[in-house]
Amino acid sequence: MATFLYRLGRFSFRRRRLVLMLWITVLAAVGIGAGTVSAGTTDTFAIPGTQSQKALDLLEKEFPQASASGATARVVFEAPDGKKLTSAATKAEVEDLVTELKSASQVASVADPYTSGTVSKDGAIGYAQVTYSVVQADVSDQARADLEQVAEQGEEAGLAVSMGGTAVNEEPEQSATELIGIAIAAVVMVITFGSLVAAGLPLLTALFGVIAAICGITVASAFIDLSSSTSTPALMLGLAVAIDYALFIVSRYRGELREGHEPEEAAGRALGTAGSAVVFAGLTVVIALAGLGAVGIKILTDIGLGAAFAVVVAVVIALTLLPAMLGFVGPRISTGKLKTRRMRAIESGERESMGVRWARFVLRNPVKVLAASVAGLLLLALPAFSLQLGMPSDATATPGSTQRTAYDTITDGFGPGYNGPLTVVVDAHGSDDPEAAAKDAVTLLDDLPDVASVSPATFDTTGDVALIRAVPDSSPTSEETVDLVSEIRDRGAAFQNDTGAELMVTGTTALNIDISDKLSDALIPYLCVVVGLALVLLMLMFRSILVPLKAALGFLLSVLATLGVVVAVFQWGWAADVFGVDQTGPIVSVLPIFMVGVVFGLAMDYQVFLVTRMREEYVHGAEPREAVVAGFRHGARVVTAAAVIMISVFAGFLFSDTALIKSIGLGLASAVLFDAFVVRMTIVPAVMALLGRRAWALPAWLERVLPDVDVEGEKLRHLLDKDPRAMEEPQPVPTGKG
Repeated sequence: MATFLYRLGRFSFRRRRLVLMLWITVLAAVGIGAGTVSAGTTDTFAIPGTQSQKALDLLEKEFPQASASGATARVVFEAPDGKKLTSAATKAEVEDLVTELKSASQVASVADPYTSGTVSKDGAIGYAQVTYSVVQADVSDQARADLEQVAEQGEEAGLAVSMGGTAVNEEPEQSATELIGIAIAAVVMVITFGSLVAAGLPLLTALFGVIAAICGITVASAFIDLSSSTSTPALMLGLAVAIDYALFIVSRYRGELREGHEPEEAAGRALGTAGSAVVFAGLTVVIALAGLGAVGIKILTDIGLGAAFAVVVAVVIALTLLPAMLGFVGPRISTGKLKTRRMRAIESGERESMGVRWARFVLRNPVKVLAASVAGLLLLALPAFSLQLGMPSDATATPGSTQRTAYDTITDGFGPGYNGPLTVVVDAHGSDDPEAAAKDAVTLLDDLPDVASVSPATFDTTGDVALIRAVPDSSPTSEETVDLVSEIRDRGAAFQNDTGAELMVTGTTALNIDISDKLSDALIPYLCVVVGLALVLLMLMFRSILVPLKAALGFLLSVLATLGVVVAVFQWGWAADVFGVDQTGPIVSVLPIFMVGVVFGLAMDYQVFLVTRMREEYVHGAEPREAVVAGFRHGARVVTAAAVIMISVFAGFLFSDTALIKSIGLGLASAVLFDAFVVRMTIVPAVMALLGRRAWALPAWLERVLPDVDVEGEKLRHLLDKDPRAMEEPQPVPTGKG
């Protein structure tokens, strides 16, 4: 591989205009395609194999008029101080608004608060339950505009009107987080390289690749049913790894120039060594992200494949466009005017870098450093064992938003359970007396201790399927509601034996519980897949057993510590005021498994950047401890820069008013902090110091079985040392201005 990448690097450098034009053509093609195709995305969760999905499928087939899978909205009315909704004048106003709702776009049915019993006992609060004929993703702008118009009319009549439910979208925040992240990345890279040119190239190629990837996903959405969430993780992770890969190759290229190689030769050698590491890091991340499809939830499959595609583009850009751009700048990339006296002293060898001094400190005190680091991460990980998962709801909406106001108002007027009623389905196809079975189901539900109210059964036109609405006493995300759904399902077997009818629970609340359960069940197997993948690929890459094992265990430590921090802040409420968290609750179900995929990608980058150079120096004759120091000498600055960039970008999400965005920001920022600075730059050198030569040991039988991919470029270096012109093509183009 190293030989092929060496040739590719020199070719891209020499034929830079051709390579650049090809990439511009590709970008123009996907850009035009993205701008002209009619892209369609969805937000629908489908979880095959769960009872809630089975019930929804049954209702869609047998009871379509119920619109069980349709979007819903709760329009909440609150009477002015001193008045009641039951007064004649106020009641007339509310009924007029309900009439307006019934004629609104895409509305299938509206439950009048006066006839459905959704007016509070004191008469101050009431709500109309609106059911739409389409799923959440298909609710039109006109339908939402109609809702807002009803709310405005209510406000003009003196009522306080708020709206919640799946049909009501929270307005997305206008945030400059991405721009701030790019600005921070630019500053960090200028400080790292001391050159505007060296800092600009990784940013330029990363942005080029991310735009191409996002446009490609947009084009694909015209032909494939993709989730609307596909692009955001692809943008986030694509930008992160693209900057990392470019940083690594540019840093190696500058090092080759300092050793006296001509620019074209330096580009070839940089790709032959650092490029091999980039390929393996990218391959590892792609397989891990694609593995999200094994969970069986479409949105995660789309997110994984979209992000994997962005990583593939980042790798290809780093191996082709980046060396072409190096050809345009030539040796000017090393002649920055922004270098400090300290940077020049480090480059000339007159002074050791901070990374080298830190490595030597760890090597002198490996046991103490290792014990302190592992103990610290394990302590932070303790809250993770109390992890509870849930889905976002109106309860976690931005304070002051109409969804949050509606949720709080219903809770005050009726109780928290009215925000998430359960839809209980009685499939009486196998019953001799469907009506009696439905009555038995109502009685069963009414006798349960955590049920606030039960509606009479409503049958479909054939009389074989009945719907029952059960309202829990507890909030939709509480453990009591989860237990209630489990108890109803547990009693389903006995109910079917007695009546011949099947009892199922569905609706938004039950669906969210099933999603959380499925994601929770998938987290450990997915972690095992990711760790197993890391062991195999890193074993192939480093030709060692202990180095991959240490890398995988370090990754697990950083993930557990990160989950512990997220649980402590967002579930337990520790330091909640510091992060602006006004309400604690379960962690959003998709966060842990998504975070594992993203953090694994960045962790493998840092592992590869540091340890590849250690392996390279060891293979070329360095003592194990000196190989560790050499790895830090060449890689610590790059890893530090990449980690600081990512931490800054992710920490920017903490300024969001939305709990979900805050938790993502804190989780990813903490994960990068722990993995880069504690695991890779502290635990790794400590373990390497304790293992010595044993770190690179590989059983003879495994040595014969594993293919030699020459990641460190040993064969390439031997070939070039033997005959420097062996791989040159005739009549190379002189370097200089492109």
